[in-house]
Formats: sequence, C-alpha cells, structure tokens
Amino acid sequence: GANIFFVQDAALHTPIADCFLSGITRNTVIELAKRRGIRVIERRILPDDLYGFSECFLTGSASEITPVSEIAQWRFIPGSITRQIIDDYSAEVRRASQKAAA
Repeated sequence: GANIFFVQDAALHTPIADCFLSGITRNTVIELAKRRGIRVIERRILPDDLYGFSECFLTGSASEITPVSEIAQWRFIPGSITRQIIDDYSAEVRRASQKAAA
C-alpha cells in the first residue's frame, strides 16, 4: 500500500488513518514536516477537495516518496514542499543506514 499527501496553503493534508494502515513512511513524513514547521492536517479528503491542492505525493516502503502529477482531471506540480520532504526523507534514510552499518 501507499499513503497520500496533498499540499494546500503551505500545509500538508492527508487522510485520517482510520480505515487503512498508517505506514512507517507516512509517519516519518509527518514527523519530518513538523520538524520543518509545516502544518500537517489529518482529515477526510473528498474528490471535490482536490481542486484546492497544488502538490501531491504518495508514500510507501517500496516507493518511499513519489510525486503525483495528475489524478483524473486534477493536475499537480511537485513544488518546494514535496522537494523538501523528499530531501529530508532521503537524509533520514541515509542517516539510519549509516547507524545500522556502524
């Protein structure tokens, strides 16, 4: 599986983990965003809400963080928040790998 995040007004929006697995990568992204001072809003997201989102990405153990450019008729452009989360996640994974190898 994968989890989804959207960006609107410099905040991350993600569905409430009430009927799916709140994955390790999802939780790491939420923590990284909070460390950066990015507000994380967990809420129900309906199809009509997609009009207001500027960025979108998926998270998962295999795919890590994958930008999404479109869902049906909605288009998204990977912007500064998506790029920052990807960079922060990559640094976090490298740090964890270096600790494990030591």
